[in-house]
Amino acid sequence: MTPPLLLIRKARASDLDTVLNLIEAAGLDAPGSNDRAAAPALFDQMLRCGGSVLLAERAGVPAGTLTWFVLPLLAHSGRPAALVEDVAVAPAWQGSGVGRALVQAAMQRARAVGCYKLALSSNARRAEAHAFYERLGFARHGVSFSVELDELAVAA
Repeated sequence: MTPPLLLIRKARASDLDTVLNLIEAAGLDAPGSNDRAAAPALFDQMLRCGGSVLLAERAGVPAGTLTWFVLPLLAHSGRPAALVEDVAVAPAWQGSGVGRALVQAAMQRARAVGCYKLALSSNARRAEAHAFYERLGFARHGVSFSVELDELAVAA
């Protein structure tokens, strides 16, 4: 049986509970750990900074989400870059093409606004996610570094 058509659209402020539920269900954040009251202001701030949230639905049922940003740059002849974060697919829809469709939608949108690349990062332990991204055409590139800023404040 063919699954219902997948609709991918920009999330609205009225979708924030749905987006946070997807993020928590997919294991990106612990259930109940997000501040729902703060979400609308964070969403507005994200939009002002070039961010956008995509929401995938099958027959009106939330199936997945991702966040992406367009970053203006001085290098690369002034062409922007895109960054994807928080790819989350509801457990019931994992392996059904929802994640693929979301990432491809972000790639299409990035091309449409002239981005020279789309980048994302993934936890080093997530081998299945790495294979997924490689199947979508992503290549391992360079070395990624991060620092937990909350830990720096404690150590200082």
